[in-house]
Amino acid sequence: MQSRIGFALLISLLAGLATIIGGLAGLVTSEPSPRFLSAALGFSAGAMLFVSFVELLQRGIGSLGSNMTYISFFIGVLLMFLVDIFIPGAYNGWSYGTHNNFIKRKSRDKAHLTQAGILLAVGIALHNFPEGIASFAGTVQDRRLGIAIASAIALHNIPEGLAVSALIYSATGSRRSALFWTFLAGIAEPLGAALAALAIVPGLNERLINIMLSVVAGIMVFISLNELIPISYSFGKDRLSITGIILGMAAMAVSILLL
Repeated sequence: MQSRIGFALLISLLAGLATIIGGLAGLVTSEPSPRFLSAALGFSAGAMLFVSFVELLQRGIGSLGSNMTYISFFIGVLLMFLVDIFIPGAYNGWSYGTHNNFIKRKSRDKAHLTQAGILLAVGIALHNFPEGIASFAGTVQDRRLGIAIASAIALHNIPEGLAVSALIYSATGSRRSALFWTFLAGIAEPLGAALAALAIVPGLNERLINIMLSVVAGIMVFISLNELIPISYSFGKDRLSITGIILGMAAMAVSILLL
């Protein structure tokens, strides 16, 4: 059991570090590519939707029955809905940075840009926290499943980190500040996993894990439908969004079969 928990924490940490990778890319990229963001976010959404409906909910129904699984699923949806209500408004608009040349607009007040970048980092951190719980719960249940969940999460953490660092670096000219705020956004992922470990490990059992995974399915479906897919479509480049969604589903199906 200890080895499973240790591996789950490691997987969650790696998913969070993907935000830092994106942050480093943001320091060397003059402006994030709309084509890259559209495809990457679509791919991540497809992967998360596939894992949620094909793996997590099926496991829940098989173990808990339909009623408890559906209740747990909608609890996850409700949790993310509440987070979305109280999250800083800058997060919901980060994707439009490239589309409207927001990041590189030199006429915008730099203090305002810095504030927007910090709010963006805080917003991403609030979303990363439950994602850390998701990757932890999935890995404790099944390493193959945990790797699939963490991979899907990591894929959209990269463009999120890129957006934070590019925005703050554009405003301040400081690589240190850009990486600092990107790090804070990413570290929320393993912190969420660590909290899950402290909270559930003492009473860990098969039923509790499957309830958590059903909640996780609700969390990931909400993130995909409310954020990733709309953001991906906002760039509107040559059907890259729907192509990314389909490829994400296909890649996740293949990885589940092979892992």
